[in-house]
Amino acid sequence: MSAFHFPALYIPHGGGPCFFMEPFPGYPPTLWDNMAAFLRGIPDAVGERPQAVLVISGHWECSVPTVLSADNHTLLYDYYGFPEHTYQLTYPAHGSARVAARALELLRAAGMPAAEEHGRGLDHGVFVPFKLIYPEADMPIVQLSLLHHLDAARHLAIGRALAPLRDEGVLIVGSGNSYHNLSEFFSPSPDAGALSAQFDEWLGHAVQAPRAERERLLTQWHDAPGARAAHPRAEHLLPLMVAAGAAGDDAGRITYREQMFGKMFSGYQFG
Repeated sequence: MSAFHFPALYIPHGGGPCFFMEPFPGYPPTLWDNMAAFLRGIPDAVGERPQAVLVISGHWECSVPTVLSADNHTLLYDYYGFPEHTYQLTYPAHGSARVAARALELLRAAGMPAAEEHGRGLDHGVFVPFKLIYPEADMPIVQLSLLHHLDAARHLAIGRALAPLRDEGVLIVGSGNSYHNLSEFFSPSPDAGALSAQFDEWLGHAVQAPRAERERLLTQWHDAPGARAAHPRAEHLLPLMVAAGAAGDDAGRITYREQMFGKMFSGYQFG
């Protein structure tokens, strides 16, 4: 048992290997600098070094919650059309058998079937932001999958089941993007920007609401203004549901907010 009550986070992980390359022609060289600075500042914002991190990325879905139990992680370069050197990035993080086993125990104790995976690598929703958060790759990382059906209530329940980890030295991090509509991502359309702003305002309100109201709103996220314009598919939003479920009664707050490509991107911390 840790004496420190770790927060639960929802962070943006940008686009592909964006922090480790020059922006594409036509975009300013500082395009990703603010997001990168936010990610680098997370250890100080957390306040204490965890024993391990449990990460839920928007890039892994399974039929049941699945825990990546690898002693030594490989990487999945699951992005396309980027410079060759970005497929040579390294991040030799270790896993944590203790945290993986404890996560499985907690999920099953909550009545959820759960599985274990050994061979999959860390996807870019994990290794890209964590190369900035813990650049020495000296923090044990355990990845947890989303569920294929992308049901918000089920992901909140997963978070609630995993909440005890926060008092056991584990930092829970949901990694996604609060805006993720690839067909409109680079569009200068003012309508797309307005819808993004509407959803971002709603989401910030939901995150900062008291627990019961927060969970009610997040369960019904798809009814929010601009919701489907921001997330035609929910996989990059649902890591937030896991973090919010793990939050318990802890208050949520906005820790990062920025407009990029005319769209709003935010990050949140609970506790």
